[in-house]
Amino acid sequence: MPLIVIVDDRVSNRNIFAKLAASIEADITVRTFGEPVSALDWLKDNPPDLVITDYKMPNLDGAQFIARFRQLPNCEEIPVIVITVYEERSFRLCALEAGATDFLHSPVDHHEFVTRARNLLKLQRHQLLLANRANMLERELENSERTKEIALRDSSQRLAQVIDTVPALIRATARDGALLFANAYQAAFDGVDASSVVGSNTESIHGKERSDRDAALDKIVFETGKALPPFEEELTDANGFTRVFLTTKSPLRSNGEDVQGVLTSALDITARKRMEAHLRHLAHHDSLTDLPNRILLHECMRKLIARARRGDKLFAVHTIDLDGFKAVNDLLGHAAGDDFIKTVSKKLQSIIRDTDTLARTGGDEFIVLQSDVTCNEDAAELAARLLDAIEDSADFDGAPISISASIGIAIHPADGADVEELLRHSDLAMYRAKAEQGNHFCFYASDMTARARQLAVLDKRLQRAFENGEFVLHYQPQVDLATGRLIGAEALLRWNDPESGLVAPSLFLPRAEENGLIVPINEWVLERACEDARRWQKLGLGSIPVSVNMSPVQFRRRTAPLHVARVLASTGLDPRLLDIELTEGIVMSGIESVAADMRHLIDVGVSLSIDDFGTGYSSLSYVKYLPVSRLKIDQSFIRNLPTDPNDAAIVRAIITLGHSLDLSILAEGVETAEQMERLRAEGCDQAQGYYFGRPAPVEEFIRQATQAYSLARSA
Repeated sequence: MPLIVIVDDRVSNRNIFAKLAASIEADITVRTFGEPVSALDWLKDNPPDLVITDYKMPNLDGAQFIARFRQLPNCEEIPVIVITVYEERSFRLCALEAGATDFLHSPVDHHEFVTRARNLLKLQRHQLLLANRANMLERELENSERTKEIALRDSSQRLAQVIDTVPALIRATARDGALLFANAYQAAFDGVDASSVVGSNTESIHGKERSDRDAALDKIVFETGKALPPFEEELTDANGFTRVFLTTKSPLRSNGEDVQGVLTSALDITARKRMEAHLRHLAHHDSLTDLPNRILLHECMRKLIARARRGDKLFAVHTIDLDGFKAVNDLLGHAAGDDFIKTVSKKLQSIIRDTDTLARTGGDEFIVLQSDVTCNEDAAELAARLLDAIEDSADFDGAPISISASIGIAIHPADGADVEELLRHSDLAMYRAKAEQGNHFCFYASDMTARARQLAVLDKRLQRAFENGEFVLHYQPQVDLATGRLIGAEALLRWNDPESGLVAPSLFLPRAEENGLIVPINEWVLERACEDARRWQKLGLGSIPVSVNMSPVQFRRRTAPLHVARVLASTGLDPRLLDIELTEGIVMSGIESVAADMRHLIDVGVSLSIDDFGTGYSSLSYVKYLPVSRLKIDQSFIRNLPTDPNDAAIVRAIITLGHSLDLSILAEGVETAEQMERLRAEGCDQAQGYYFGRPAPVEEFIRQATQAYSLARSA
């Protein structure tokens, strides 16, 4: 039964490797050791068929363990696999010099482990078989009176006859390079007749280059009297086909134990190498685009970092994220989205150089490693060309697609000394570019890390604020300019932070939009505002409509109409007392789907207003297609209304065109009597602002509303 010995100081590794080794074939015996010295003590009396050892171990490292193992009786030619996490060439050379046979890189691929161990066991059996048969022939020749040379040649010929059926390349050569024998497999591979080439120099068969290489290796065996560790080599047969072999060279000894020849045997492992290459390719490449994936990207980055340490040029990391790719999937479907990603990848590949690396690391994320960068301008030039290439991909399969990209750039070593730091910093720069409306590239700056930390802290504080009920609503009155009558109130969100007091929404709502917390916050605002409006009715304060702002996120998720209907049902508020305010950005983000949701809201019974009108698209062309009832003129046009003719003209145009579409007009940010009078003169219907009352908690709202009545009437 084959005996496999595993030496590893980690229990989990020993258990895993033992199970894998036991699965190689039936009747395998596996013995494990957690410490190399105790393993050597046991191995003195128990020669194994295969040893699998870790490199990094207590007391002895892998190279020291192998060197001492080779000194044990009958252990000179036993194959040894070294498992190591080190990629440095020096570690491998130390292990090879000590007598290592093969290497596996940690973490170990299970299929590769089983395949390599099986092949080495097969090779070990093959070598033992040859050794046994050689010993048998030597014993038969002990009493022969022929000269040593004739005896060696004769034994070689007889050995060749015995092993002609072995499916491996087998030959023996003398000290002068003459061929002592070759089996049928070797002769067929070389395209020669075995009997006719015996005695010939191998140079006439294999050519000078291969013959010189073999002679150099044979010389080591003659001088040391020891077998060489198995090694891989590529050999070309008589038909010109190249295959990969696992080759070993062992000494052939005479009766006096002198080395009279070298036995070379080579096992064809071409199929195994192809499978290994295929598995490695699958493990290191993206299945959709066949570009390098994150694993291979990290390897490439580590190599570039090592080159840079030796004094080579800088390199840049470009993190590329497509802007609006979700719209491609929504419009054309995921299959077309995959085709689009492949199109983009080909465009990007056409831009970069052969020395650069393009990888796909996510759904719509690519990373380019730009080597040999001399200055930031080199990286900026490439980033600009990458952006242009992505825009060129916009016309896809006959369908015009509006798509761009955001690119973040980090330069080694200024922006990071290792792989993770460089990727993290280029990612931060990419998000900065995306925050600037995309279709843009941005270099990493040190303050981005501080900003990212601040945002992480803010995220935690916002989550805590929502869970602890720290958000409150303030209400600002809305009045009829003609009568001064209170016609409604806008619900405005505030954060009552225990650390810093009342926080304005502009300081936290944009971040809530980015991290997704805006959805539960908006749902809470809607429910609380409806409850307050319903409570006003119960207190006999009349039917005061309440206005609530809706987030673009809710409309993108197509959940707004359903949620509004549920809140109205749970609070019992008359739908006519709820006004939903939408920004122009929401309306234009997907006008058909938004219009459908707006019609559903109208069916529920609520009214709709366009908030901050004039700051976005500044056009009434889309309003006539949407079921809105009111436009709210942004306060930026009201601030200088009495003194700025341009603002006055804009306000007049909005009021005139709005009335032509039967829309009511409300002016925001009214702070002075002069502004109010001018709005009245222009025919504005409604207003809100500090002149009528500041946003206040619900308890103060009624008192401020009463003051607003008096101010409007006296004016």
